[in-house]
Amino acid sequence: MMKGIIGWSASAVIISALSSCGGTNKEAAAAPKTPPVPVITATVQKGAAAYYDQYPATIVALNEVQIRPQVAGYITGIFFQDGRRVSRGQKLYTIDQQQYLAGYNQAVANLNVSKSNLARAQQDADRYEELQKKDAVARQTVEHAQADLQAAKMQLEASKANVASVQTNLRYATIYAPFDGTIGISQVKLGTAVSPGQTILNTVSSDDPLAVDFAVDQKEISRFVQLQQKGTAPDDSTFTLLLPDQSVYSWPGHISLIDRAVDPQTGTIKTRIVFPNKKGLLKAGMSTNVRVRNNHAAPSILIPGKAIVEQMGEYFVFVVGDSSKVAQRKISRGANINDKIIVKDGLQEGETIVIEGVQKLREGAVVQPKADSTTRK
Repeated sequence: MMKGIIGWSASAVIISALSSCGGTNKEAAAAPKTPPVPVITATVQKGAAAYYDQYPATIVALNEVQIRPQVAGYITGIFFQDGRRVSRGQKLYTIDQQQYLAGYNQAVANLNVSKSNLARAQQDADRYEELQKKDAVARQTVEHAQADLQAAKMQLEASKANVASVQTNLRYATIYAPFDGTIGISQVKLGTAVSPGQTILNTVSSDDPLAVDFAVDQKEISRFVQLQQKGTAPDDSTFTLLLPDQSVYSWPGHISLIDRAVDPQTGTIKTRIVFPNKKGLLKAGMSTNVRVRNNHAAPSILIPGKAIVEQMGEYFVFVVGDSSKVAQRKISRGANINDKIIVKDGLQEGETIVIEGVQKLREGAVVQPKADSTTRK
């Protein structure tokens, strides 16, 4: 009786296990597949790409100098208005001249004494030489007179040098504008004690024209050399300036220079463009963007900007391949042209990319493409 019960129980377990396995297979077979992601696609095409390349730039003065005193003393005069234009040779500051004037007067007096001593020594030497011819004086006396004459001559030269030195200090006590330009806010006031070469009195910079410096990748050097050699006409808009308020500066510029060497750390070379500044809208130190018109006539690949995904500073698009599967591909993007972007590298003409629905995609996802009606011809 016990054997029959055990056999029946074992059979029941086996039947239950088989039934359970069968249910799992049916559930797996009935599990739905991930549906294709509906997206809008477009075919990669080439088109005319008239655009401007933009480069971050800084406005700098062609001439700029810090005004520093070359003699010590107290400021006794300020002869300009802060922030106004000054002319070359215009008097800017005076430093107390009393000590330098007194030193100059003393140096002139010493010079006159030296001239008098030289004249007396010359007379003595001439007289002793005449007496020597008559053998009326010892030769040693003549030699002493000639030595005194040479000493008087050297003393005169020393006095002249001292006068020139003191006169230079006296001249340095008045400070003049080195060139035409705009002067800044005075860093000193009347009565301020200044030291030579240390105290900054002010800064003068030229303001028309002004230069704009920016860095150019070494791959583009040949292009900018050609632009420099070509030259620009007054109305040529190859080089324009985008101001901080995003407005375009009214006057075009011309390329002035390309630096002598590439910076080995950045792989770039400094380039300078000069712009007129008749109305004073440009100020040294402003951060702007130089726009350089791209005159390359060859068609370029253009894609909608919304097709591009940015990840940690790199740019990608989803390319539709076999079996409607997408692959994420890295691209090198160029300038913006309205709502499209130039692709420098990474895509070929004729490929299909996703332009809407990229946020729902991942590598290898299956899509249900729908052509963009706005790109159809």
